[in-house]
Amino acid sequence: MELLEQHFDTAFAAPDGIPKLRELILKLAMQGKLVPQHPNGSPASELLKSIEAEKKRLVKERMIKVPKPLPEITAVEELYSLPQGWQWVRLGVIGNIFNGNSINASEKESKYAGAKGLPYIATKDVGYGFDPLDYDNGVCIPPDEEKFRIAHQGAVLICAEGGSAGKKCGLTDRNICFGNKLFANELYGQIPSRFILYVYLSPDFRASFRAAMTGIIGGVSIAKFCELLIPLPPLEEQHRIVAKIDELMTRCDELEKLRTAQNEKRLTAHASAIRQLLNVASADEHLSARAFLAEHFYELYAVKENVAALRQSILNLAIMGKLSERNRSSPNVSDLLERVKSERIRLKIRRTATEKIASSDLINVIPDEWALVPLDAILTFGPTNGYSPKAVDYETNVKSLTLSATTSGIFKGEHSKFIDEEIPADSDLWLQDGDILVQRGNTLEYVGVPAIYRGQKNAYIYPDLMMKLRVSAEVDCEYVCFAMSAAPSRNFLRERASGTSGTMPKINQKTLCSLPIPLPPLEEQRQIVKKIRSLMKHCDQLEANIDSANLTQSKLFNAVMAQV
Repeated sequence: MELLEQHFDTAFAAPDGIPKLRELILKLAMQGKLVPQHPNGSPASELLKSIEAEKKRLVKERMIKVPKPLPEITAVEELYSLPQGWQWVRLGVIGNIFNGNSINASEKESKYAGAKGLPYIATKDVGYGFDPLDYDNGVCIPPDEEKFRIAHQGAVLICAEGGSAGKKCGLTDRNICFGNKLFANELYGQIPSRFILYVYLSPDFRASFRAAMTGIIGGVSIAKFCELLIPLPPLEEQHRIVAKIDELMTRCDELEKLRTAQNEKRLTAHASAIRQLLNVASADEHLSARAFLAEHFYELYAVKENVAALRQSILNLAIMGKLSERNRSSPNVSDLLERVKSERIRLKIRRTATEKIASSDLINVIPDEWALVPLDAILTFGPTNGYSPKAVDYETNVKSLTLSATTSGIFKGEHSKFIDEEIPADSDLWLQDGDILVQRGNTLEYVGVPAIYRGQKNAYIYPDLMMKLRVSAEVDCEYVCFAMSAAPSRNFLRERASGTSGTMPKINQKTLCSLPIPLPPLEEQRQIVKKIRSLMKHCDQLEANIDSANLTQSKLFNAVMAQV
């Protein structure tokens, strides 16, 4: 207990320290190591005698049925040695365990939604131990519905089937009706409900529950559940254990709130500094933000969310001309655009480039020496949609990408599948080095994400939910891809995606063609690409540092906890 007290700070520093600390508290509690034993107290065996007497009385009064006999506990089943006065018992010995009643969706809506009576608790209304049940879900069972079982105030609920089995549990603070995927445990012998809730949440019990699960869906029968072993302390000690766990869990809650507040402060301060950094109207704010970021660099970039924001800010600064220097002797961007136009004529591109620039927040931001042009003004191919044939489970000569290949904004060829179709060598479906792939359909977070293909010609084809485009040889394709990845471009495409209320919003070719691209002279494009690459490597190192620090803190915490 003293070691545990000493290392709350260690738990705070470790990324997964607080959840692990909660588990350790419960593990120690169930081993009798959290509070001192009172040698002169009444042992658990006396509690069990009073429970047996209570059950006989309830059977006689027809309050419960005669309990089914449970198997004797063997020494092999006992997980560890218990303190003097404690005893291993099967769960069904100490409580009346029963499941609830199912209601189909139509019946629930037509008959019980908005009715008066006892609240009906389904699995979705139960939390993960510390949360109150959701009694205000709008579903109640009238008192004249005799077929429904009632779990009384103080019953302990646990989910017995499905993905939440053994994880969702809670206490009732009033009488309820409940679903058939939940087990209620109404305890004998004045055992505190909160003690059994903590038993359910303890690591050893959860492991025993998982071991008892069967079936495709996954669940535990009521018979198997009643046979699960739990450690039973004397009654007075149960109350002391509950009080100590409550105290320590409150401290864990405070640590979590403190950690959350600390991270939110980092995120808020960083967001404010980045806004100032991107504010072209105020040079003073720009300098102030740079100074703030430099002064608090290691504190701000101790969280990956800020590193992600930094990556986006690098791209935003790049397309505003803030990462490069103007070279007055370089060919200007007008000459570049004339060369692009000549190339498009030479390649006999039929599509007429969009003349008018769509509304963009970049119009008054880019340097005077740059041009803001629609994307299709610098294209020599596309955008065109891909092809999504059915995958096969054997190796063929053709690999087709899946959407995951470009979701991260970086091409990942391992996300591909074999297809059993002949794709001509001259088909436009094949990728060439330098092609840019754009997610035509995905969630709103990812729709429009570009990634550049670097690799061998004719190694992959691309799917229907992507569009492929190729930029002029007079333009740096990596610069264009970076510009398409910056926040103004991403927002432009998101705002114009169709079906944004659904799960798969999409952008079309016309929308992509009209995307405004801030275009500097070619030499400056290359300079910007080099700078972005360098800064992104620094971001990679920051993230590696965070991972390393988190790993070190986790190892330290685990080493400390191993001593407890």
